[in-house]
Amino acid sequence: MEKIKNLSLRKTIILYTVASLVCTFLLSAVIFKTAEHTQKQIFWKYADEEAYFEIEEKEGLHYSVNIQRPDSQIMTQTDLFLYELCDFLQTYTILILSVTGCCCAVLFFYKSKLKKPLQELERASKNISENNLDFQITYKNKDEMGHLCHEFERMREQLTKNNQKLWRMIEEEKTLRAAIAHDIRSPLAIMKGYQEMLIEYLPDETIDMDKAVHMLTAGMAQIERMDHFVETMQKLSSLENRELSREEITARQLAADMQAELTVFEKASAKQCVLQAPETEEVFFGDKAVILEVTENLLSNALRYAKEKVHICIQLTALELKIRVHDDGNGFGENAEEMTKAFRQQNAKDSLNHTGLGMYISRLYCEKHGGHLLLENNENNGASVTAVFSRIV
Repeated sequence: MEKIKNLSLRKTIILYTVASLVCTFLLSAVIFKTAEHTQKQIFWKYADEEAYFEIEEKEGLHYSVNIQRPDSQIMTQTDLFLYELCDFLQTYTILILSVTGCCCAVLFFYKSKLKKPLQELERASKNISENNLDFQITYKNKDEMGHLCHEFERMREQLTKNNQKLWRMIEEEKTLRAAIAHDIRSPLAIMKGYQEMLIEYLPDETIDMDKAVHMLTAGMAQIERMDHFVETMQKLSSLENRELSREEITARQLAADMQAELTVFEKASAKQCVLQAPETEEVFFGDKAVILEVTENLLSNALRYAKEKVHICIQLTALELKIRVHDDGNGFGENAEEMTKAFRQQNAKDSLNHTGLGMYISRLYCEKHGGHLLLENNENNGASVTAVFSRIV
């Protein structure tokens, strides 16, 4: 039965047709003999047996004696009907049974080889048209229909993979757009702070020209940084594809860049920022733009939840750079893994002020730089985030 089930469609229809013809021939022979025997029985009712045997004795055993058909006038209605029925069966039995057998063969062929796979394919086609790919084609026979169902199932699996890939691309593009908006916000905030300070102090001449020039220079640096960032992000399809640039970084240089930005952050948030950067002669090689973006993200997040003060500590060696930011707020209410997911916001009201991408981007950039992002709560309240960067060889 397993071999018959896996026969090709051509061999199966031939097998069913031959089987039906053989059965038709045998059944026709039985019906023909039965009809002939029934007719003889009817003839004997109306034949002269003595005359038959006399003729038979005269002619001998080598001659057959034909019995004339009894006159229909002397036959009963039942005998006449049976006789005509036997006549009909002897004439048309083969034709009727042949047609019936072929029809049965076709029906059996359809039921055993076509019905189930066609139903499976119809159901699959309907699901695909409704954009539902969560199904499977269960027809597994090794015939042509089984092969067609297998190819259809393979097409469904490929469509599922393509849909998943498309959704990943959409999510990556969504994250990328949000990241661009998020990372542009920090330079814009610094530039806004410089402009506000100049507008406030310059007319009253409470700020000397050197400080004003320094603010304008720092503002230009932020513009250049933002322009470089936008140019870089235009070439990317996702954050993971961002390439790192290798440049020399010293503790003194990094502290100077951060201190210029801390002045603006302090004024905007009305909170104190304390920077600690121990002097060292060692030189670290890394992507300065990425490091500053991560630092600004961590600082912005710390100032959002700090009560009065935020501490920034820089530890630089030739092999590793650690930037630790801790505040005096209430600490993290969730585990680190949850906090570093994209679009994750600790409080519902946060969505009014930021996108929930800062920690996610910071973790991603730290890992891309060969390091990691460590989140923990301080012993005496407050949250602490440490960004670790490895040296770019």
